[in-house]
Amino acid sequence: MNISVELTFSPLQNDYEQHIINFIKKLRSSGLTVLENPLSTQVFGNYDKVMNVIQSEIKIAFELMDKGLLFMKIVKSDRSEYEPHF
Repeated sequence: MNISVELTFSPLQNDYEQHIINFIKKLRSSGLTVLENPLSTQVFGNYDKVMNVIQSEIKIAFELMDKGLLFMKIVKSDRSEYEPHF
């Protein structure tokens, strides 16, 4: 089963940018399809692989910062090829 996950990662500290960059680079190196925009990062692929990568990388990212939050949305389908029809 394929899924699409949207992540908004927000370290709540002054040096937030490097934490976000590191998090995105780790997701990119996973072999999954990863797309970024100014507000969020989307990850697409097989459910088990996506969830294993996300679980591991969130834990690492949280351990490296003092405070932060992460919003996540999951859709049961691979929406990486979506293009608006309007």
